[in-house]
Amino acid sequence: MNTAERFRAAVDNRDPAALDDLFAEDIRFYSPVKFTPFEGKPMVLRLFGVLLRTFRDFRYIGDHTGTSETGTDGTTAPSAVLLFRATAGGKEIHGIDLLHFDEEGRIKEFTVMVRPQSAVLALGEAVHAGLMAEQGGR
Repeated sequence: MNTAERFRAAVDNRDPAALDDLFAEDIRFYSPVKFTPFEGKPMVLRLFGVLLRTFRDFRYIGDHTGTSETGTDGTTAPSAVLLFRATAGGKEIHGIDLLHFDEEGRIKEFTVMVRPQSAVLALGEAVHAGLMAEQGGR
């Protein structure tokens, strides 16, 4: 089973502990609701804990694998695109997870794209509320 398949299984099983071995230490997570990425394994694992509690009816519906450009220098890396559907904040979400892998097969970059805009806003509010609740409202 490759990293994308293991990631998908961890999400399907709502098992955030299974994600730890799949992420590079310096992972960058690009969110559709935040301009700058979440950086580092501890932060991204925390975020995934919130995401797994926030989404309702989350399901992957397809995937594509290949390579894609990862930087301005033209370098490429193995990648996978996972298509999903979910509900958050009462809105139906259509989206993709774009995963880039490092030399050891760990996820080094994770980009999420979702539509429609109303779902992006609902998702942002739900995730923000989850992160705040986890911090005790700070």
